[in-house]
Order: sequence, then structure tokens, then C-alpha cells
Amino acid sequence: MPASPFPADFLWGVATAGHQNEGDNVDSDTWFLEHVSPTVFREPSGRAANGWELWESDLDLVAGMGLNAYRFSVEWARIEPADGEFSDEALTHYEALVDGCLARGLAPIVTFSHFTSPHWFAKRGAWLDAEAPALFARFCGVVMDRFGDRIAIAVTFNEPDLPEMLTWADLPAFVTELERATLEAASRAAGVERYRAGNVMLPEDFPAMRAGMTAAHLAAKAAVKERRPDLPVGLSLAIVDDAAAPGGEALRDRKRAEVYEHWLLLARDDDFVGVQNYERITHGPDGPLPPEPGATVNGMGTAVEPDSLRGAVEYVHAVSGVPVLVTEHGISTPDDAIRAAFIEPSLVGLEQAIRDGVPVLGYCHWTLMDNFEWIFGYSAQLGLHSVDRETFERTPKPSAAAYAAAVRARRAPAEVAAAAATEA
Repeated sequence: MPASPFPADFLWGVATAGHQNEGDNVDSDTWFLEHVSPTVFREPSGRAANGWELWESDLDLVAGMGLNAYRFSVEWARIEPADGEFSDEALTHYEALVDGCLARGLAPIVTFSHFTSPHWFAKRGAWLDAEAPALFARFCGVVMDRFGDRIAIAVTFNEPDLPEMLTWADLPAFVTELERATLEAASRAAGVERYRAGNVMLPEDFPAMRAGMTAAHLAAKAAVKERRPDLPVGLSLAIVDDAAAPGGEALRDRKRAEVYEHWLLLARDDDFVGVQNYERITHGPDGPLPPEPGATVNGMGTAVEPDSLRGAVEYVHAVSGVPVLVTEHGISTPDDAIRAAFIEPSLVGLEQAIRDGVPVLGYCHWTLMDNFEWIFGYSAQLGLHSVDRETFERTPKPSAAAYAAAVRARRAPAEVAAAAATEA
């Protein structure tokens, strides 16, 4: 078999998120925002993919693909639906999920905040509230006390850099206006001065929100480490592979400084940093360059570029100096043939990064199945399985088999090498 840079303990997984998969997350800020008027959300999440009920068969899908890791989030709003009141039912559910992973040979990668927060927390101003870091750390401590001894990796925050990144996405002005109108409607409906959320932010709040999430990450990490000093803790970042055409270096570097630098410097004191990569953008002197004529494009309108994963992880490690965990990587497209063809060359690029010295702990594809994609509702498809919106039946796409085959080819040489080393 060919030599592989992936060690036998490399984590091969898929990533999901509670609100996007579970359904009926009624005590969350996002659920509340989905139901005010006007709202920036295209449609409400409803039952999502009904993952709250179908979690066992979903884990069977993951194990059936030959993977050894599963990334999911614990929903703060389910566990603490009211300030200081913790749900034993929700904790029991997530504990069963962790144990279900272990029973199937899957390392549980647990995200503590995947954009959503409790409704009561949003009424306080979310990450603008001075007590937010302590409240988040309290929640993380409760989770750790219940089943923290059995999880493999802890991710405090999912993409806290996304608001700044979206300022570079050239979104129409009406999107920002509708976000503002959504929060104003939510504030009125909740009877508070400022209803705030982690996935709908106002530009003037960015600095204070960033400061609040930074303090919350540090407080959460301390709570986790207090209970398990050995548990790897980090956060995951949205990372575009920003390239530069001649004359575009200054623009690329300014984006990196505005969007990523704060978090990558913070991550220098963490055990790893999560990379979530979906595209490459090439900057010219006057802005991003359009795709080449005839190029295959993704749902964001940028060219499909499998090598963007290599570029993203190399950049992140160069700045942070810590190991990388690919916590999300995928492609938004209704054409699964594009997704299936995208996986193998992406992993070839990741192999090259590892050979060039980047310590990579694992790779999680986004996502196990088509789900609720935030303000876009159910219009975007990124799953390895389709989901019937009425029956919730999961159907594997060709990309699921393509990913399983790519992993199988890489796990086998690593496991053979590990066995040989043990015998020696």
C-alpha cells in the first residue's frame, strides 16, 4: 500500500450542529429570531432533520462510512432553558449521544457554542453582557461534570470570526438592513432594549461582541481544564484560502488582519485551532477576482478549488503555531457529482500540507446530511445524505461513498504501519 502521512489515530469524521439538525430548539435565540417579523431567516427551522429523535441511526450512518469521529454541538438552550435551571433530560440525551459514539468507535468532538444561545441569554444582550463569560463557563462546567470524562476534543466556539468575514463578502445592503430590522423586532417582542444573538450581529456591535466571545472562550477553557487538564481545547474559525494575484497582496493581508489575526493569536495558547474552509478567493488590487470563464462554481459563486484546504491549514498553522483540526470542509452545491469529485483532491492537498510539516489532528466533512442552513433555510445542500422533508428518511448520495472510499484508502496504510510498529 502507498505510504500515507496520516497516523493511525488521525480523526476521520463528519460535522453537524444541534440547531441545524435536531429540530424544535424552541428555547433558543435563533428560534425566536426565525419567528419575529420581519426576519432575515428565509424560513423557520421547524423539525430540521429530526436529529433529536434519529440520533442513533445517524450515528450508525457515520460508523457505516468507516469513520472514527463525530463532531456535534450541545445546545445550551436545551440544557439551560432558563437562567440557572438545567435540564436533566437534555443532559441525559447528550450523554447518551456521547456514549453512542464511543460504542461505535467514534471519538466525540463536542462544540459548546455553535452560533445558538438560550433566549434568556439573548435578552441580556448575549456576548455584550458583562456576565456572559461567566455564564458560558458555568454551562460548560455543567456539561463537563456530566460527561466530560468521555469526550475526545472540546471546541468552545464555532466561527466567532464570521461576522467580520461577511463584511468582505460584498453582501447586498438590504441584508444588513434586514438583520437590523430582525433584531429590532426581536427586542420589541422580548420586551428588552437590545436582543442580541451570535449569528445575527450589527456592525457597531462587532468589537464588543468579539471582546465578549474572547473572554468567554478563555473562561470556558479554564472550566474545561479545571475538570480535565488533558482534554484538548480550542475554537474553530471560518478560513477562506485568501490568495493574491499580482498587486493584490495588500488587500489580502488587510483582510487577514481584520478577520483572522485576533483569533489566531488567541489560539497560540490553545491545544489546537479548528479550520473551516469552503473556498479560495483570489484578491486583485481592486478586490476579489471573478472565477475564470467556464469554471465550476459553488453556492457562494466562487470557483470550486479543492486545493483551498491545503492553503487554509498552512496559513493557520503558520500564524498560530498550534496543531490544526479541520472541523469543517465541504461544498454548497445541489450537484452531488461536484461534491463527490471534490473530496479526493481536497484530501490530497491536506496530505501535502502534512508532508510539509503542518500537524493536522483530523478532518471532519461538513456535513452528514442536508440540514437547516441558517438564514438560507433549506435551500442550500451540503450533505453527504439527502433528507426527505416529510419523512426525514436519509438517503446516501454518491459523495458519501466517495468520502468513505477516500478515508478507507488512507486509514488502511496508517493502520498497517501502526501494527508493524507495534510488532517491532
